[in-house]
Amino acid sequence: MYIDYFSAWLRQFVKDEEAASGIEYAIIAAMVAVVIVAFISPISTAVSTIFTNIETALTEATTTK
Repeated sequence: MYIDYFSAWLRQFVKDEEAASGIEYAIIAAMVAVVIVAFISPISTAVSTIFTNIETALTEATTTK
């Protein structure tokens, strides 16, 4: 009984095309995550540098007055 149920489920799963779409979306999400992880350090360094420059400019502007 369980073997018949499992074999029917397996045949239906193989024919099901929605699973393929789900797998494609998972692959795309994984690729986006890899890109984000790869660029997070350079972006955070650039943003930190920008804020440091702004802080320095504001400090110099307030101390010269």
